[in-house]
Amino acid sequence: MRFEKAYIPAGFAWSSPFARWQGVLSEVSSLDLAVDVTRAAFERRGFSAEALTGLVFGWTVPQRDIFYGAPSVAALIGAPGVTGPMVSQACATSVACVHSAAATVEGDDSEIALVLTTDRTSNGPQVIYPRPSAPGGSPEIENWVQDSFARDPWAGEAMATTGELVAAEEEISREELDDITALRYEQYQNALENDREFQKRYMVPVTIPQRRKDPIIVDEDFGVFPTTREGLAKLKPVTEGGVVTFGSQTHPADGTAGMIITGEERARGISYDEGVVRLLATGFARVGKARMPKAPVPAAEMALADAGIPISGVDVIKTHNPFAVNDAYFARQMGVQIKDMNNYGSSLIFGHPQGPTGARLIAEMIEELRLRGGGIGLFTGCAAGDSGAALVVRVED
Repeated sequence: MRFEKAYIPAGFAWSSPFARWQGVLSEVSSLDLAVDVTRAAFERRGFSAEALTGLVFGWTVPQRDIFYGAPSVAALIGAPGVTGPMVSQACATSVACVHSAAATVEGDDSEIALVLTTDRTSNGPQVIYPRPSAPGGSPEIENWVQDSFARDPWAGEAMATTGELVAAEEEISREELDDITALRYEQYQNALENDREFQKRYMVPVTIPQRRKDPIIVDEDFGVFPTTREGLAKLKPVTEGGVVTFGSQTHPADGTAGMIITGEERARGISYDEGVVRLLATGFARVGKARMPKAPVPAAEMALADAGIPISGVDVIKTHNPFAVNDAYFARQMGVQIKDMNNYGSSLIFGHPQGPTGARLIAEMIEELRLRGGGIGLFTGCAAGDSGAALVVRVED
């Protein structure tokens, strides 16, 4: 879908640090995390939640009180008169939320919409489905997070299998995947230079209250594993005879991310004339059964076509790559160099909380473009077995 009126004020796309699952954020409700980080983001930028007219709230892992998610979160951040849709579309949730908010602004560019995404893969719920007619009335039990990773109900394959299937079809080698993973880790180190100068442009610390103790401050990603080419080479494949290892795939994580979307005039005012980010187009696509790593390509092609921009016209490319296979396939199909993508790392390295993963990468993409003085950015990523989503933006003065 092409957009004409939707903008993000410069500086108004942010993310918390991401924490590896069962880590420092494992017992913090993702709803509480979203509220606390959003409040801090607004305070840091001098923005009042009272100015909001709408909210699109994205999540994929249920938390206690999620039934009241959007209106209760809005009230807790200081916008009690605001509500809006709740979106859950696996790893495409962030782009779906942006798509929804931007469509609202296209209809009325005076709207000021908050896109807020959050997830905690740690301690995912055990869902009990009653079965009174079963022997002894035994219920059916689903582990919301791990069962979803283990099997796509339509294709009948695990998430990890999608990486192996595409690697086999495209003759992507173990060595190529290890090389990509090592490169992404090196690129992530660039984001940590000068006391994390780049990350601090968009990252908002998390404050975790403690009883009778000082609060815990989480101001950087937690659980990123030190990666070397030699270390990767020692890992065994996840499946016998395969090429994907635990090194060349991401880890589940916890985190939150958000942004403001509004019309150009309001965006310039909110950013204090520091510039705006114009949303150009979104794209959503599906590929063959259990071929998830291929899906970012047609999604990107669709978004670029709607934006009227060739891949050669893109200045910054960010991908959600749960498998290094994704980037290998994307680079081959789109005619780009592996080294010219994900200049400050990617979800392959810092983790994947699902709902907010895309929003964090979009925030990083915007800040990289701002450092360049503007330009075109493409975010694309896969989701849920065989689908993908993409967003094209232009950073303007």
